[in-house]
Parts: sequence; C-alpha cells; structure tokens
Amino acid sequence: MMELTTSIVLLMSAFYGSTSPTIYMAAAGASEATTSVKAQKLNSNSKNSIDYQSILLEEYIKQYFKDDPALIEVAKCESTFRHLGKNGDVIRGIANNKDVGVMQINEIYHEKTAEKLGIDIHTLEGNMAYAKWLYKREGLQPWNSSSKCWSKAVSKIDIDSKILAKAN
Repeated sequence: MMELTTSIVLLMSAFYGSTSPTIYMAAAGASEATTSVKAQKLNSNSKNSIDYQSILLEEYIKQYFKDDPALIEVAKCESTFRHLGKNGDVIRGIANNKDVGVMQINEIYHEKTAEKLGIDIHTLEGNMAYAKWLYKREGLQPWNSSSKCWSKAVSKIDIDSKILAKAN
C-alpha cells in the first residue's frame, strides 16, 4: 500500500508541480492512506531552478517499469520521460505526429486495440499500461525506429540479467 501511495504522490507531484520535498502522509485506516502535497510554484526564470516535475515523472516511470527495464530506456529515448508538452497537451512525435505520450504509442496502429482493452493511450497511466501490454506481446519491435538510442543500454540490461540469473 505504501508503494502505491508513494506512486500516487509522485504522479500528482508531476502534474501539479509540487517542488517541496515535504510530503505529509497519515494513516486514515487499516487499508487507506491520506496524502497531501504542499505545492509550490517554480521560478522558471531562475538560473538555478530545477525541473522537479520532470524528475518526479522520470522516477514514477522508472518505478512503473522496474520489472521491464528495457521500457525505461525506450521512454528515455522516445520522450525523455515527458508525457505532456509545455502547453499541457500530450506530446506527439516529431517524425510521426500520430505517436503520442511518454511511450510514443502510434494512434493509427494501436488506438483501437487500446480502446478494446479499456486503455486510453492519451493518459500517462494508459500510455504506460498499453506499452507494457504491447511489450509482453511484441517485445521491443514497436519501438524499433528508436533502437539506435536504446539498444546498447538494453543489451547491457540483458547481460546483467543473465549474470544475475547464473549467480542465483
């Protein structure tokens, strides 16, 4: 439950701009936790400002895909861990504007299937959930066009996994 609560807080922080490291959590019952996030607005004109929203979103994505680390590398390459643009709209691909969101899911090829699964690829959660589903079915093939960016890191992940498996 704590992991879910932390994920929710991180996600809320990514969208609502919490830059405060102070996160208050209180138990509301045996199975619930109440969270409140103290929001502060960043001074984006400051030379020393840090984009906390991006950092928190990146951590949320890494946590979400912790069991599929190749997808972390794909997210890094496809969107640099961004889901929304500065205007608040879902980011779209540069080479193909039908690619949407943090995982750059193509609307033409995948939107109908996602809808049948009850997934909205335009939301952060839906985009990542569909990417995970797609990865389980097709591996990294749907993101092959960006493989020059992620393939070396993914190869290292595969090698490290094999070494760990042999050690156990």
